[in-house]
Amino acid sequence: MTNRNADIFMHHMMRQKQKQLIHASRLMASGLMGGSVSENAENENVRMSETRIYIGLNDSDTKQQIYETEEYLDTLKRVCRNYHVAFSVDVEAGGYYHEDGEYTEENSLVLIMIDQDKDIIQKIAKDLCNLFHQESVLITENRVDGYFISHSEVD
Repeated sequence: MTNRNADIFMHHMMRQKQKQLIHASRLMASGLMGGSVSENAENENVRMSETRIYIGLNDSDTKQQIYETEEYLDTLKRVCRNYHVAFSVDVEAGGYYHEDGEYTEENSLVLIMIDQDKDIIQKIAKDLCNLFHQESVLITENRVDGYFISHSEVD
């Protein structure tokens, strides 16, 4: 998946969140929900949870990447589709040192999800760890502020 396609996935995911927030804003404005709403909910910052799962592609036994990166991407997409989650993915190149001092370079997939259930995230991480034959995968969580701009607001 190219970075452009990953950006499209992320944009779609964020637009879904925006629709939910606008709907909630209308409910609040109509008195069906408590709280206050600003006049322009579309441009307001929204507090979201961003989770990333870093999955190395080198096999844990051979210390080499066995399949083409595209095959790993296809597997990751199938896993996300099976869990019905919106996602974006980046392919990254990196390197690290093992405990014994040996240096390894490795491609990794970084799976990015916004406001996803923690139990689902852990199931996905376990599945990818097993399918990609990894010792472990890294999960990071961040609180991020986001906001939406619609095409009608662009000059």
